[in-house]
Amino acid sequence: MESSSQSMLSPNSLLCKEDLGSLACEDEEILVYENDDDYIQTLLDKEIRDGVSQMQDLLRNSWIQRGRLEGIDYILRKREVLGFGVQTAYASVAYLDRFLSIRSIDAEQSWAMRLLAMACLSLAAKMEEIRVPALSEFCVEDYNFESSVIQRMELLVLNALGWKMGSLTPFSFTTFFTSKFCDNNSPPKNWLSRVKEVILTSVRDAKIMCHRQSVISAAATLFVVDQELTKDALHLKIGCLTPPHSFNSYHFLLQFISRNGD
Repeated sequence: MESSSQSMLSPNSLLCKEDLGSLACEDEEILVYENDDDYIQTLLDKEIRDGVSQMQDLLRNSWIQRGRLEGIDYILRKREVLGFGVQTAYASVAYLDRFLSIRSIDAEQSWAMRLLAMACLSLAAKMEEIRVPALSEFCVEDYNFESSVIQRMELLVLNALGWKMGSLTPFSFTTFFTSKFCDNNSPPKNWLSRVKEVILTSVRDAKIMCHRQSVISAAATLFVVDQELTKDALHLKIGCLTPPHSFNSYHFLLQFISRNGD
């Protein structure tokens, strides 16, 4: 996974001296939209500008795959213990994947992967949660670091990601896709919580995380509200907003999710 654009993580790289500042997103112009389609189109345009996580190289590295899954297991377990929302857990994994796509971690640095997962969860909590626990509360078993070390890793992640922590997630699109797919019919009972759980269940598979957030959202929503919707029917409902090639991705992810269940 090494390349000229990647730098190896080392203990010395955690000895940064910056102060932890605000995690607020960059200022954006406030716009007024005439309808939901206009709003979603704006999100889709932003998604295209942001691009997708460059996970392809990670899929070839067995150590990174194992370390990633270990980090995700920690995130999902700790999320339940601390009572965090699904969005927080998803954002944590997204931060972790984005970091791994631009910074390299040696197999000898298993401690760094553990620390990275902890820092990503802490940063996501700062973005998503009303109450953010003390850093000491994120420790568990072998994820046991001093608060100052966790904070230094947070700063390393923030710098690596360019302090852009407010990226789009599949949850930005779920209500829109549900309204399109259900038309005048009522969505299934507890549809939103079910869609969120389907999305969260999917984060362990790096292949899914290679897709755009809107595609992941559409596939998870289809799984919950209408698995029988054909490609032609999909095009009629959202074709004006979605590039034609995305429909193949929708059905690929829908089939994958269906095989693995919700």
